[in-house]
Amino acid sequence: MATQKLYAGAKLREIRARLSLTQKAFSEKLGVSLPYLNQMENNNRPVSTTVVLSLAREFGFDVTELQSGDEARLIGDMREILADPVFAGLSPTPADLRLVASNAPSFARALLELHNAYKQTHERLASLDEALGRDGARLQPSPWEEVRDFFHYCDNYIDPIDRAAESFSERLSEQGPIMAAAIEQLRSRQISVHFEDTDTLRSYDRENRRLTLSRRSEASTQTFQILTQLALLTSEKLLDATLDLARFQSDEARSIAKIGLANYFAGAAMMPYGDFLAKAREFRHDLERLSDRFGASLEQVAHRLSTLQRPGAKGIPFFFVRVDPAGTITKRHSATTLQFARYGGACPLWNVHRAFETPGRFLRQLAETPDGIRYFCLARDVTKSGGAFHAPTRRYAIGLGCEVQHARELVYADHMDTDVAEAFEPIGISCRICERTNCAQRSIPPLERRIDIDPNTREILPYRVN
Repeated sequence: MATQKLYAGAKLREIRARLSLTQKAFSEKLGVSLPYLNQMENNNRPVSTTVVLSLAREFGFDVTELQSGDEARLIGDMREILADPVFAGLSPTPADLRLVASNAPSFARALLELHNAYKQTHERLASLDEALGRDGARLQPSPWEEVRDFFHYCDNYIDPIDRAAESFSERLSEQGPIMAAAIEQLRSRQISVHFEDTDTLRSYDRENRRLTLSRRSEASTQTFQILTQLALLTSEKLLDATLDLARFQSDEARSIAKIGLANYFAGAAMMPYGDFLAKAREFRHDLERLSDRFGASLEQVAHRLSTLQRPGAKGIPFFFVRVDPAGTITKRHSATTLQFARYGGACPLWNVHRAFETPGRFLRQLAETPDGIRYFCLARDVTKSGGAFHAPTRRYAIGLGCEVQHARELVYADHMDTDVAEAFEPIGISCRICERTNCAQRSIPPLERRIDIDPNTREILPYRVN
């Protein structure tokens, strides 16, 4: 198989700007001519082996950053919105989309924001709601969508917060078990900690300096909530500095993101990067062993695995998703080329939906997407009991997966026929953009394709996709 050429012009320009070097000075340090560097920065030539080695030697640069997931995310997102009927007749080729994503990522994001504004207007009109957004004639993404996209394009890894949480965890570990040490940290700040019989997971009374936690929640949840509150109390400047850089368009988005960053801190403190990565490799990514080792839930462990993207010390690129019984995606992240649909649910052929049928069991699946990329997929249900008969019980299923070349590093892939093409099930991203013409589970026709309807013939689907 031929080696895939690496085009990373935007990343090279970003590195040069970060180093405050002219093109001439940068080309000299990389050992290439000025015209050659110019061609690479404009994606007219692939990044050469000489440049890759020079980046590592001269600047200590983690060359895996050249293969940033931003381009794949932008391509997937653009492809999805261009399937909308509003773009009927316009079918940019994959090569065109790659050029836009690599050479003009800001333009690609502007197109996504424009389509999001259009979609919101359409939905508001359809429900007889106001056609205009909160900001006059300029529609904004919802705060939730804005925060979702922030984490999406950060690769779900926030380096300053991750490292701060790791240092914080190291200090706590010197004092004993993390939960007891975290409680002691609060008490050293004259904050009392109370466990009560309540549905509310965490409540902090700033005036009386009192933190109340639900006695009915699991220990992993209690620890996570204590660490989240500590993040808000001890690392507020760091959280605010990160939020300032993100430049959210509304106070609501900033507030949601602040909670998200505090949650990120809590997860990174419970499962500090270096130790967690080492144990993940040692345990071959066994979620139950990692859960026991770090006192975390299966969902917390799976989510943390998807964030191990620290430059120079990356883990396996995982995708992580959580869905509810209706198939709605409630959490999503992908460090792989697989990108989840921005709108609607996930492919019904994916094993994460079957996890509800087999509670307490891990489901394994070998899957292939329409672009020919093969994945190993793991799914399991996670039930969150309210701890009392009348308390609400929340049911979800989590999915964790990676490209099949990494499968040997997962204990779950043992004895699976990863070298047999017939072992891989065909899955898609969502029906509205899936190219497969013979899927029996298709819910709606693909938006990019024409369909034929014959009233005298009824196959599995009531139409044929051309």
